[in-house]
Amino acid sequence: MERRNFLKSSSLALVGAGLFKSASAEAIIANQPSANGTAKNIIFLVSDGMSVGTLTMANLFLQRKEGRNSHWMQLYNDNLVRRALMDTASASSLVTDSAAASSSWGGGVRVKNGSLNVNADGSFNKPILQKFKAAGKSVGCVTSVPVAHATPAGFCVNNNKRGDMQQIAADYLKLRFDVMMGGGTELFSANKRADKRDLFKEFVDAGFTVVQNRNQMLNIKSVNTKPVLGIFNTTSIPYALDRENDAELKERTPTLAEMSKAAISHLSKNKKGFVLQIEGGKVDWAAHANDAGALVYDQVAFDDAIKVAMDFAKTNKDTLVIITTDHGNANPGLFYGANADKNFERLQNFKHTNDWVLMGINRNFSVAQVIERLEAAQGYAINNEEAKEILSHYNKLDESGVYNSYKLPFNALANIQQKYISVGWGSMDHTGDHVELEMYGPGSTMLKPFVKNYELHNFMLNAAGVKV
Repeated sequence: MERRNFLKSSSLALVGAGLFKSASAEAIIANQPSANGTAKNIIFLVSDGMSVGTLTMANLFLQRKEGRNSHWMQLYNDNLVRRALMDTASASSLVTDSAAASSSWGGGVRVKNGSLNVNADGSFNKPILQKFKAAGKSVGCVTSVPVAHATPAGFCVNNNKRGDMQQIAADYLKLRFDVMMGGGTELFSANKRADKRDLFKEFVDAGFTVVQNRNQMLNIKSVNTKPVLGIFNTTSIPYALDRENDAELKERTPTLAEMSKAAISHLSKNKKGFVLQIEGGKVDWAAHANDAGALVYDQVAFDDAIKVAMDFAKTNKDTLVIITTDHGNANPGLFYGANADKNFERLQNFKHTNDWVLMGINRNFSVAQVIERLEAAQGYAINNEEAKEILSHYNKLDESGVYNSYKLPFNALANIQQKYISVGWGSMDHTGDHVELEMYGPGSTMLKPFVKNYELHNFMLNAAGVKV
């Protein structure tokens, strides 16, 4: 993520004066591809766990920092897309988890939370990438979390337990999808798997190109037609903010946009077209942790992947781009106060996430060391009492929550942090909100203003003219 100087007050005035308005909406609309044609390619982008407050804050962040809208919001501003709200419920709850949400798209049927394309009676719904693969298209997934995590898996496999990621990783070998990229080294390594299988070797033996760092991915030869497995880090790709400020992580791990570009380049060799899911999975993890820096910077990283998809689609006009989220999470927002603008702009100076801060503290820290670590990471100094509050949790790590295996005090820090950045939270878990959905390209005019998540399954098949 390129760092730039703060906008001067004169530049900020231009924002309010309509800096982001397009010169000619009519001209832009005229240059759209035929929205009624058949989609040869589909790129399905998911910012996992993106509440509307997340979308808003990322846009405000970019306006204040770089003088531009996010790519997502600019598509709205230029009237380039069809827009809808989507109902995200699962078969078991008004509030879905990621497995059931992705399965609604992947299998076309709502299933219970925790399940991947498995109905209550135990029957399976055939995942959509299997259908498109059978129709002759190249298919794949790119994610910033483990490649066998719930959202990519919902497009790919049947499993009654979303947490069965070692099995899901093995299933990918049998399915022979054309591109799978993300985190999860432990799911493929013999010394980490319960069955001691060396899946990396098995993928190579089965004819896959296997890459495990950024340079290897960037150097995949253009003539290579082998299926590609890219696993770049243990568990997940680092948070975008932490990666940007760590030279070793930048050298070793790719961004979501870089993975997306490499995947599209590889998949587009198929004359029959391709279908690719791209997931910004760390947006959800950041929301669960009430980690504002992680949230905003990973949403911006996802937004960079939108640009990659749209650049391809504007050149390849037979490409349908779908951009959405599977559910809201934590309902974050920028809240009113005399210093709200100034406080929110502190995010521009963040060097590390709350995750990085808290992982580096231990019970032997002094109050001064806690204050120093947080100020170095995020540019503001908390007071002694606030530092004592954070430190008290290290005597007995007691905070629960999703993706918080070390029981770190994320909630405690977020509550303190609100005074300094004016970002507040509704919870630390998923919401039942209706969510944003936008489409560009052939088939997009079929989008209704309000849809249910499972309706996108047949929508994609119909847009591509695939009958199953």
